[in-house]
Amino acid sequence: MRLSLLFSLAMVTAASGCSGDKAPADAQSAAEPAKAAAVSERRHDESSFAQPDQVRITDLALELALDFDRKQLAGTATYTLDWTDPKATQLVLDTRELTIQKVEGQADGAWAPLQFALADADPVFGSKLTIEAPQRNPQVRVTYHTAPTASGLQWLEPSMTEGKQLPFMFSQSQAIHARSWVPLQDTPSVRFTYTAHVTSRPDVMVLMSADNDPNAARDGDYTFKMPQPIPSYLLAIAAGDLVFKPISGRSGVWAEPSMVDRATAEFADTEQMIATTEQLYGPYRWERYDMLVLPPSFPFGGMENPRLSFITPTVIVGDKSLVSLIAHELAHSWSGNLVTNASWKDIWLNEGFTTYVQGRITEALYGTEMAEMERQIDQTGVKKDMAGMSPEQQALVLPPLSERDPDEALSEVAYVKGSWFLQFLEQRFGREVFDPFLRGWFDDHAFQSADSDQFVAYLKKNLLPKNPNAVRPEELDAWLNQPGIPAFAPQAQSRTFSNVDTARIAWRGSALLPNAQITSEWGTQAWVHFLEGMGEALKPEQLAQLDAAYKFTGTANGEIAMRWYPLALRSGYLEARPAAGEFIERVGRRKLIMPIYEELVKTPDGLAFAHEVFARARPGYHPITTASVEALLQRADKAAALAAPASPPTAPADGQAEAPADASAEQPKQP
Repeated sequence: MRLSLLFSLAMVTAASGCSGDKAPADAQSAAEPAKAAAVSERRHDESSFAQPDQVRITDLALELALDFDRKQLAGTATYTLDWTDPKATQLVLDTRELTIQKVEGQADGAWAPLQFALADADPVFGSKLTIEAPQRNPQVRVTYHTAPTASGLQWLEPSMTEGKQLPFMFSQSQAIHARSWVPLQDTPSVRFTYTAHVTSRPDVMVLMSADNDPNAARDGDYTFKMPQPIPSYLLAIAAGDLVFKPISGRSGVWAEPSMVDRATAEFADTEQMIATTEQLYGPYRWERYDMLVLPPSFPFGGMENPRLSFITPTVIVGDKSLVSLIAHELAHSWSGNLVTNASWKDIWLNEGFTTYVQGRITEALYGTEMAEMERQIDQTGVKKDMAGMSPEQQALVLPPLSERDPDEALSEVAYVKGSWFLQFLEQRFGREVFDPFLRGWFDDHAFQSADSDQFVAYLKKNLLPKNPNAVRPEELDAWLNQPGIPAFAPQAQSRTFSNVDTARIAWRGSALLPNAQITSEWGTQAWVHFLEGMGEALKPEQLAQLDAAYKFTGTANGEIAMRWYPLALRSGYLEARPAAGEFIERVGRRKLIMPIYEELVKTPDGLAFAHEVFARARPGYHPITTASVEALLQRADKAAALAAPASPPTAPADGQAEAPADASAEQPKQP
């Protein structure tokens, strides 16, 4: 249920110090059930079958065997339970493609079988596992194994890794993929501590989102402990030819041997990032902050698994220009990992806050101009994205997701509009007021899950009274509940981008490239802005000129590639298409490759080329990326079929020459 305008206005009015008559006692008591129902509905997670209002997992103990040959995790999950409803006798868990072999409950120190039922699979949410526990057992144990096709696991052959010697596997549990490798209450509203004992072939190192020992021996037998309570989507595991290199006493890099030095050099500022964030928002509460560099098939830029962020290798470009991603994943240690959205419809509480903190870290370490460039890129991008969204998708406070997959519901709105809203509050109140407020939010809700209603209530109590005239009720509502970006939003303005705009306009008018002295100082952000301002298309000869000067085709920088190749494809610059195909075949990060696929499928020959590339790339793609590309190709195939002639052309009459095929129907040669 969307945070209603009435509710927002009421809270802001109260926060602004406006007086009003107290409601009569009978009216107050009548309003209480409705208010409680609204709060309950806001916190309800539509993406989970679990019933945490009846019983909650407080601790998880895993005993797992990792089998590369079978592409399988197998073993037991033991839950310590808090039966919060005195009448409850069922434990309901989320699963996806899991084989449940048996379920047992502990009573009086002994384990006894429990009855269970696994429902038919829902295409989005998996299968509901219902366990009968008439004795309300304090512990329940499930014996199970995963499927080779588990959506939250990727198994890579040695040939798909950097070193080409050993296999690799890794998890991606967010948003609702943890249920594909552990039966769980797979909702961010439930937090639990965990331990794990994992066995594997002895030549691979196993890591988890827990207390990885940098000096651990590679012996095929590993134990882990996570003493801080986490939600299920932060449960993570990886195994492969991994070595460790320290950055500081509490931070370092895990990577394949051939990658670890480059990664450590690129991420050398991580300790400074941690110290900077601590000064702003309080102590780092997770002991270590290490990073695991994954193969290029990782579907995201990074994943904030506590103590061990998973990082794409696509940010390692040699000049630290993309390390704001490290700042982002680190920032999650406060916003997301420490204070977590209670359901995925409030994802902005995770990603918007984190993007804001990321900007503050970038500003502190790399300067205001770098932070402004990144904010301007983000702000331009989210406005463009919103043009294709429904009004309700453009609000920060989303309605219930119902049958929607949270992966597909997530957009840049949560990240950028959420961050922009916090920048607005910072501007209205000043950092000397806003920074302590944000730190207080993290401190007061540490290791808890929260929803948008709770944040607005906290805003009402702890920030708005500091300056009752700073934010009007309708302004707050515009940010939280209305589509688009408010007209009064503060706009990022980069001086560097003004110079880039001047250079681009001059080139468009004269065909004279910018002075090399100028472009030699441009970093990734400037080149991104240069390309984004080119418009829908250019002439092929213009692209050839740019390509000859700046070597965009074949670039190793994914941020440039994801903008250059679509522009080239739209403009008919076919010289770039082979390299575009090689890029999307080699890289599995969705953000970088989906714009290229989306451009390819717009023409018949491009669609055919996309199918060919996907067929080669698919074995190395993560299941999440595979699902996204498959869905796009299926939509394009369907649209192409609908656009095809309804019936074949009429055969020529006897003795009549057949007309030549229309030139526009010919398939150009594949480059």
